Amino acid sequence: MKAFAALYAELDATTSSNAKLAAMVAYFRAAPAADAAWAAYFLAGGKPRQLVPVRQLREFAMRIAGVPEWLFEESYQAVGDLAETLALLLPEGVAGDDAPLAEWVEARLLPLRGLPPDVLQPRLEMLFGALSTLQRFVCAKLITGSFRVGVSRLLVTRALGEAGGVDTRRVAERLIGYTDIGARPDAASYRALLAPPAPAEGAREDGLPYPFFLAHPLQAPVEALEDRLGPPENWLIEWKWDGIRAQLVRRGGRSWLWSRGEDLVTERFPELAALGAELPEGTVIDGEILVWKAGRVQPFAALQKRLGRKTVGTRLLAEAPVVLCAYDLLEWQGEDLRAQPQHARRAALERLAQHHPQRALQLSPLLHGEDWAALARLREEARERGVEGMMLKGRDAPYGVGRSKEGGVWWKWKIDPYSIDAVLIYAQRGHGRRASLYTDYTFAVWDAPPDAPQRRLVPFAKAYSGLTDAEIRQVDAIVRKTTQEKFGPVRSVTPEQVFELGFEGIARSARHKSGIAVRFPRILRWRHDKPAAEADTLQTLAELLPP
Repeated sequence: MKAFAALYAELDATTSSNAKLAAMVAYFRAAPAADAAWAAYFLAGGKPRQLVPVRQLREFAMRIAGVPEWLFEESYQAVGDLAETLALLLPEGVAGDDAPLAEWVEARLLPLRGLPPDVLQPRLEMLFGALSTLQRFVCAKLITGSFRVGVSRLLVTRALGEAGGVDTRRVAERLIGYTDIGARPDAASYRALLAPPAPAEGAREDGLPYPFFLAHPLQAPVEALEDRLGPPENWLIEWKWDGIRAQLVRRGGRSWLWSRGEDLVTERFPELAALGAELPEGTVIDGEILVWKAGRVQPFAALQKRLGRKTVGTRLLAEAPVVLCAYDLLEWQGEDLRAQPQHARRAALERLAQHHPQRALQLSPLLHGEDWAALARLREEARERGVEGMMLKGRDAPYGVGRSKEGGVWWKWKIDPYSIDAVLIYAQRGHGRRASLYTDYTFAVWDAPPDAPQRRLVPFAKAYSGLTDAEIRQVDAIVRKTTQEKFGPVRSVTPEQVFELGFEGIARSARHKSGIAVRFPRILRWRHDKPAAEADTLQTLAELLPP
């Protein structure tokens, strides 16, 4: 545990990807395989089921620290993180326990699940009493399932590959399923991650997907695209769909549907499970889950009705029928096609769709234009079509791993976001490094035009990204000076500051006070030049809604 806590501190102390990579490589090379197995699991995003109810953790901390509930609440609000609150409030431990990480997880933490309070409380006291403040913090993060340290899965994959001398792409494939909620990493599974490739490796009989190939954002003026990308003929061009990226796998007489986040979502989309059952053996399709109705894609809000539901009733199936909009064929008759060029995989996908037509399978259409200017004009139709822009895929490129550029590249050429000027009305402290600053904001627009006799601000979006560190400090100072009321961790502020917000999608929503929901809101800029009275209105938002 000491070595893993020290790695956490080293990763948390830097924003340099190279420094983080070097720290992880050093840890993996030095750690016993059983410890490295769990470290890779947590760093790559693995989270065991909740080990201890939050209420019992809070009661334990208040009892051991000798603080009343109100003081614990004040401490928690000041810090903004339960694990950090526990680490700071508990008396300093002896920090003399040198037990390895694997022993801590397997013999001490996992057995906590389901213990009655009278057994759990002394067990927690013994565990935390053997740890320093930093180790207690990391331990509490593992117990609460909130362990995060600012490293991407791709960076962890690179570190494992470098530590073991294995190709990163091979490690990425082996990590599929490694962080499942029910996984129990051990020394053998870790050694398998870093083992030299076997001669027959690549032949799959399980239901696991391939690592997803991700696109890079394309940000360049149209007139520069010819020099940067060559002619459009070098690319397969499609719409960029606004759905859920997924792979449909058919092997061994069974079908699996995996989201890009490696969640198994087969049961949530019975139409696609039925589609998989009709596909030939040894087939893997990459595509987008979309609600498709009346001959066209529906807004993402329609798909949200299906999310989080393991069982879907007949009414919802009729209201929001889904399709798999396919744009790549990764495996055919058990053969891995990823090394083949993009145009060859596309041709194979078209043959599959022709010989195995299914209502739930839609081909992502290819787009054409005589030059980039013509394609840019077509791209302007994206919102009317319910898409986010275009995807550009190198005609001769293989299917890569993650957001790599080895051998080829995918570009996402998105349209400019919607934008609106809104007023800051609420603020809340952030988490982690931002726990002492007000960084999470709620924004509002007016419910009537400026000449209306009476009007009020109606909240419509929350955002926390887009400002520089210097701007965050300035907003934090304003929040503290202009606080009007406190609602637990939230402060209402004098409505004076105007910000331009950007967002990718907009839809009507009965769940929101404004009647409108926006997708992926973020701050574009601080409008020092605009008074709050000139911020936008609900009518302005409504005019952005799709017909």
